[in-house]
Amino acid sequence: MLIGEYLHTLDDKKRLSLPSKFRKELGSKLVVTRGLDACLFVFSEKAWKKIADRLTELPIGQADTRGLGRFLLAGASEIDVDSAGRMLIPDYLKDFAGLKNKVVLAGVSDRIEVWNDKQWDEYKRRIEHDADKMAEKLGELGIL
Repeated sequence: MLIGEYLHTLDDKKRLSLPSKFRKELGSKLVVTRGLDACLFVFSEKAWKKIADRLTELPIGQADTRGLGRFLLAGASEIDVDSAGRMLIPDYLKDFAGLKNKVVLAGVSDRIEVWNDKQWDEYKRRIEHDADKMAEKLGELGIL
């Protein structure tokens, strides 16, 4: 399971080092795509296959399912992790997520989310502020 929050820096060649805990879990071949909330999603090949399979099973007659499929699948890129544990994120994905020098890698169960550090701090403050309300909603659904 991918958990934890790590602050990293893009190097001079715009490569991003993965924390060793994440590397062990993900392997050397990854898929990175546009994520929700202006971040990137990074999946292992195995986890990505599950997502892609689910997306292809959705009805194409509904605009929202077509849109989500296009958003995630067309925006995806296969990435190799080099021997030093770094990955090179394509420019179009860096631009989408507003990645500059400092980025946050957040482990979220089956994926990593890659955030602009300032956007992550802002998002985290909002979520922390609303955590009680979210917990109540999840409690009503029997999740918590």
